[in-house]
Amino acid sequence: MGVQRIDVTATTTAPPGAVYALLRDGASWPGWSPIGSFELESPGQDGGESLGAVRVFRTGRVASRERLVELVPDRRLSYVLLSGLAIEDYRADIDLAEGPDGTTIRWRSSFRAKVPGFGGLYRRTLTKFIQQCAGGLAEHAAVAAG
Repeated sequence: MGVQRIDVTATTTAPPGAVYALLRDGASWPGWSPIGSFELESPGQDGGESLGAVRVFRTGRVASRERLVELVPDRRLSYVLLSGLAIEDYRADIDLAEGPDGTTIRWRSSFRAKVPGFGGLYRRTLTKFIQQCAGGLAEHAAVAAG
């Protein structure tokens, strides 16, 4: 089964620090994304939502368990999916780059479908979902940053 890749971007007038703060705060995600709820299942090595933390996001009947695997303040947040979807080897890297028009949010993911032949369907569905997340994040960060 081949690796599926997703790469979406959004731009906000908010500075990278404001965008990063929202990404790190799982409780904020239901406010700017299609996600319904958030729960911190287990804290990271430095407590709270630090490296290694397991966060659970619920959307409808789906509960996605994710572990934070890379945190670069104001630059990058990366996570891997532990359970919740019929995919494996899922990793997302959310990179923030400051430019003349504000901050560019680049949300890249890769994964393999557990069921042969379903990779394209999962990629299309997740691309739409992630685009909604990136767009909502950009809008919310701009309003929050004033």
